[in-house]
Amino acid sequence: MADNNKQQLTIWGRANSVNVQKVLWCLRELDLGYDRIDAGLHFGKNNEPPYLAMNPNGRVPTLVDGDFVLWESNSVMRYLCMAYGKDSGNGSPIYPKEPKLRASVDRWLDWTLSTLQPVDRPVFWALVRTPPDKRDMVAIQKDADAEAVVWRIVEAQLATRRFIEGDQFTIADIAIGAYARRWLGVEGVTKPKLPNLERWFAQFESRPGFVQFIAPPMT
Repeated sequence: MADNNKQQLTIWGRANSVNVQKVLWCLRELDLGYDRIDAGLHFGKNNEPPYLAMNPNGRVPTLVDGDFVLWESNSVMRYLCMAYGKDSGNGSPIYPKEPKLRASVDRWLDWTLSTLQPVDRPVFWALVRTPPDKRDMVAIQKDADAEAVVWRIVEAQLATRRFIEGDQFTIADIAIGAYARRWLGVEGVTKPKLPNLERWFAQFESRPGFVQFIAPPMT
């Protein structure tokens, strides 16, 4: 990985967390060097006093940039783009500066937390992190049907756009793309055909950050 940032960036969080994955993908898009420390689930650390002093929520990821500490993955992505973007202090192309464009990206970042994540979590945990003999497939299909309703919103958005907000790849694509990996990757439930979503998602195969952090098998 590159090491072109002057200050040392450290990411606390396990690599199989969707929220950590978003930040790692963003770091790769910005070509920034960093250290990562495993934390969360079986790695522990996130409920210990030193970690809670940085992030009282006890969740991952947490970014440490010198003496600055930041949590919430979407906020971390915004900060990285604003602080280390390559447009001469005007931020990064993946987080546009123009107010209307930036607000349009921000709404999708908020949407992933308010609308997408709540319906994604039950399906992902049931099909990836629950042993097969403990799965209630009838209940899981109901949850998948509810998640499909939300993905139809993205499907409609992409009907006339290459990316979530037009022709430019942004951190909105990172945020939603990380969840799309989970939705498109889970098996054992019936899902609708969403051709616009699949076309959009296929573009990420050429992006090194996606290949490195999002594409690997889900755990």
